[in-house]
Amino acid sequence: MFEQMPAISNRYEELSIRLSQPETVADSRLFCQLMKEYRELTPLVEAYRAYATAQDHLNQALSLLGETSDPDFKSIIQQEICENRQTTAHWEQELKLLLLPKDAGDGKNVILEIRAGAGGEEAALFAHSLLRMYTMYAQDKGWTMDILSMNETELGGIKEAVCSIDGENVFNRLKFESGVHRVQRVPETETQGRVHTSTATVSVMPQADEVDLVIDSKDLRIDVFRSSGAGGQHVNKTSSAIRITHLPTGMVVECQNERSQFQNKDKAMEILRSRLLAQKQAEQQSQINATRSSQVGSGDRSEKIRTYNFPQDRMTDHRIGLTMHNLDSILDGRLDPIIDQLATHAQQEKLRNAGQTTPSYPV
Repeated sequence: MFEQMPAISNRYEELSIRLSQPETVADSRLFCQLMKEYRELTPLVEAYRAYATAQDHLNQALSLLGETSDPDFKSIIQQEICENRQTTAHWEQELKLLLLPKDAGDGKNVILEIRAGAGGEEAALFAHSLLRMYTMYAQDKGWTMDILSMNETELGGIKEAVCSIDGENVFNRLKFESGVHRVQRVPETETQGRVHTSTATVSVMPQADEVDLVIDSKDLRIDVFRSSGAGGQHVNKTSSAIRITHLPTGMVVECQNERSQFQNKDKAMEILRSRLLAQKQAEQQSQINATRSSQVGSGDRSEKIRTYNFPQDRMTDHRIGLTMHNLDSILDGRLDPIIDQLATHAQQEKLRNAGQTTPSYPV
């Protein structure tokens, strides 16, 4: 597995030299491209150097052990050998994880879709809570989040929200959020204090570039209509909302949150392209259904990846058996402790199942 590391180290050194050259600095596009590659290689090269150093120290200690007959000195060297073996094993494991194949979409921005599932108005309110949670998480990460489309209810819930999130490693962090989220709590409208169970579905798709998927304009029907909802006089008088229908699949996308018809069309095409790419990728995997619904299921209460239990202040991620008792913090967007454990578990699964089928969630 480590045979490629000398070539990677040489490339890293080459990038370091090129990034300091005036002609590279003067070309902003080239500089950003090389800097991105440099940053991606940095943890890998640093781990390899630490591994090589630990291995070298281990070999030196083993050599010393064979050259001395002093019992006390041998004892000291044996202790050093034990420590160096542990350090070498640690960095070897880190390198194996870093050398695992990356998800093709890890570096991409995402399209995030949230829909109310089973539970009526309470499900819509929960969907709104999830939207708030991801909004706060995006803010904490310094990402840019834009709402492209949202269908609100009279009580402040949402039937559906579609957002774009741009930033560094967005899909890499959010890909584990796809699935059915279940909430157990007493709704404000419940007069007898009974706990209700509701669901909302979350879909996270890497944003598809035009080069990722080419869509023939003849396959599209584009309709223009007046925006509805909040927005003042502008949305009531101007036909700026866009509805795009992809004729071969029947997939429909609407966007009305931008003030310009052209902006809405661009955003709608962005959503459509990402949905179609997600569907295409799903069809390429025999263990995943051929439609995007495979990512979130039907919204039934039994198809859940995570439960938020308010009476017990408990969050349970059912994929890895993780339980935490800090719901307020989680719903305020502090998701890293959950995502970190999901990512670690996914890496371990990759190591154990190399060459076998992928786990039930993206890795």
